[in-house]
Amino acid sequence: MRKLIPAAFAAVTALSLPAIALADPVIDKRVAAVLGKTPLIDGHNDLPWALREGFGANWPDLSTHQPKLHTDIPRLRAGKVGGQFWSVWVPVSFKGDAAVTATLEQIDAVKRLVTTYPGTFELATSAADVRRIHKAGRIASLLGIEGGHQIGNSLGALRQFQALGVRYMTLTHTSTTDWADSATDVPRHNGLTPFGEAVVREMNRLGLLVDLSHVSPDAMTDALAVTKAPVIFSHQGARALVDHPRNVSDDVLKLVAKNGGVVMVDFVPGYISTAMANYNASLAAERARFDAPPYGGLYIGQPDRAKAALAAWQAENPPPTVGLKDVADHIDHIARVAGVDHVGIGSDFDGITDVPIGLENVSTFPALFAELARRGWTDANLAKLAGENVLRVMTNAEAVAKAMAAGPASVATVASSE
Repeated sequence: MRKLIPAAFAAVTALSLPAIALADPVIDKRVAAVLGKTPLIDGHNDLPWALREGFGANWPDLSTHQPKLHTDIPRLRAGKVGGQFWSVWVPVSFKGDAAVTATLEQIDAVKRLVTTYPGTFELATSAADVRRIHKAGRIASLLGIEGGHQIGNSLGALRQFQALGVRYMTLTHTSTTDWADSATDVPRHNGLTPFGEAVVREMNRLGLLVDLSHVSPDAMTDALAVTKAPVIFSHQGARALVDHPRNVSDDVLKLVAKNGGVVMVDFVPGYISTAMANYNASLAAERARFDAPPYGGLYIGQPDRAKAALAAWQAENPPPTVGLKDVADHIDHIARVAGVDHVGIGSDFDGITDVPIGLENVSTFPALFAELARRGWTDANLAKLAGENVLRVMTNAEAVAKAMAAGPASVATVASSE
């Protein structure tokens, strides 16, 4: 079990397979041509934490197939990945200095990954870097912090992370911080506090992309009102299709279009399928019914009996099927509402336990593009989805930072902003 879905909400593997379109040589050739010219940039992959959690200091050889991971070099190559934002996430249980230190360790992990496989990876800090690295046949490796808790309420720490190569920060993760409300926690600030607004402005000055995945709707609109640069959602679905707090509403999608930002669609089954979201809720309810410490549950204090009862319920209630077409539906919806210039890919591979059928690992990205091509997407629009949109956002954010460069570094603090 990894970070995004609590164990109580993790769905078991689907038992039935959806119909998968047969390969079409003409479409496959089109997709290969698009991804040969345009770097396919995935907005979110949690390999650094998966390595830390699953292997400690004894990393596996990523130049060979790794069945315990969604990501390895052969499958990245098969998936035509040209640029990857590696998440340098640490859990929200890490606070203050501990969060800052752990983030430094995760940044170091990505840099060790790059130096271990220099023929495959190269660190990128700009849109121009991404294009150059892709043209050279390597995978541009970018750094993204996933949660404002990781700066320990320090703009100084934020600046030093930028100096180390970080190029986006998600304003919250699963918990509300001292300055921003999370989508999956009790709101305390009605969006962003004054310090939260100062964080956004300082990110603009530094050229850091403001990532609005995980934040509350109010925090989304607050950030969009403050930012001078385009924003991203590094891994997010459409709320009009699945009413989950981790997804983005049509109203906000329209604001993103005005801002010039991009929403990078994730592959989390419970976020892209209403049936799976409902199943996960039912599974959590059954788990609580059988074993809900400290006071409730039919079999509290009897873990073996509770486990057996839950297994019996799961056998009688198989999960719904979620597949590649569900992801394509979210991409289509965002393209319709915000425009094709404002959508991208943000898989969340190696940060999730369950994946859609047809999108099981990083080798499968071309199949998603082939599905969209069958739906009528042009090569030009496929290129926008693959990487041109996020490269435009990066370029614009770099221009904003250049224009703000003469401005002083912010000395705001949580206390001084209250």
